[in-house]
Amino acid sequence: MTRPVVIVGAGPAGLSAARCLAEAGLRDVRVLERATEPGGLPRSCLHPGWGMLDFGRVWTGPSYARRLAEAAMAAGVEIVTGAAATSIGADGTVGVARSEGHAPVGARAVLIATGIREMSRAARAISGSRPWGVLNTGAFQDMVAAGSPPPFHAPVIVGTEWVAFSALLTARHARIRPVAMIEPGPRILAHRPADLVARHVFGVPVLLRTRLLAIDGAERVEAVRVECGGRVERIACDGVVLSGRFVPDAALARASDIAIDRGTGGPVIDSAWRCGEGAVFAAGNAVRPVEHSGFVAREGRAAAQAILKALAGALPPFAEGLPVEAGGALRYAYPQRLVRDAGGATLHARAATAHDGWLRVLADGRAVHERRVRALPERRLRLDVAAATLRDAAALTVELA
Repeated sequence: MTRPVVIVGAGPAGLSAARCLAEAGLRDVRVLERATEPGGLPRSCLHPGWGMLDFGRVWTGPSYARRLAEAAMAAGVEIVTGAAATSIGADGTVGVARSEGHAPVGARAVLIATGIREMSRAARAISGSRPWGVLNTGAFQDMVAAGSPPPFHAPVIVGTEWVAFSALLTARHARIRPVAMIEPGPRILAHRPADLVARHVFGVPVLLRTRLLAIDGAERVEAVRVECGGRVERIACDGVVLSGRFVPDAALARASDIAIDRGTGGPVIDSAWRCGEGAVFAAGNAVRPVEHSGFVAREGRAAAQAILKALAGALPPFAEGLPVEAGGALRYAYPQRLVRDAGGATLHARAATAHDGWLRVLADGRAVHERRVRALPERRLRLDVAAATLRDAAALTVELA
């Protein structure tokens, strides 16, 4: 049976897209989720702060995850858990591995909504021994949500993105007292006053300009060695939470010969969320790291609208789009191609490091937009591109100079 749409990933983007498609009248929409439960990352985040942008309510992560799944199923969406997509063929066939074997499913359109993953210890090039007690945020939150015994009691949290403060809230829920949060930069990556809350409400020091060098311990973590102000110091602890440093989970895209953008680490997409000339789309944190659940859910709904247009034959060819490149101090800009339609388009970009300068859009080398910005890493920069630029330009460059 060939289904109209198969969605890979049952997180906020995938479930929101599926619900949107079903509510538009599309039947037999299937969502594949490799985990045993739908909901994505929020499932293990026990603290409140989820659901406001898409449901107008504030829930804990598990409540939000359940509401996403319930809303999709109420609209008629089929969610299949324990199903890992292994490949996407040129004809839309999705390879699916389940406990009972391999069972490919055909689709007229496929949406990749596989989300993100945190960099491993190896990818961060952290030296030292390899004792028990080193976890990324996701593994830590999964253990706490499952009611497992605490993996540590006095860890160091590495990083200051929002997920690091989510780890801090999870630790508080489990009655775990982190001894410090460390950040190599001169300020936290999350918005202030998160650092003030950590210091003065939770009593956890936030150490800036502090870089993790090594982890010490035999069977268990005993301490970390850090560099601060040119000095090497030792912080006693019994665990390490490696937070942030997200990358899109692009394994499925790579296995399916879909082009990967060097800047985002996710699939190259156009402003209709397409990954190329076929009927494969990608949305949410699968296309770049990392946005909050409400933003991701909105992208899922936008991708669903584009899929409906594609199924109706109402999208122009991918190759006719306006190519976009990121330059200067920008880490990336996406989408990497803009559909030339009468309504204009929106680009999102991020700086590689903190930068005070000019954000410019160049059409065929000529500046068509310029504004002064103070850019910080992990903060989104939005640029609206006029319809006239889309119509007349041959190439677009976004730069932070």
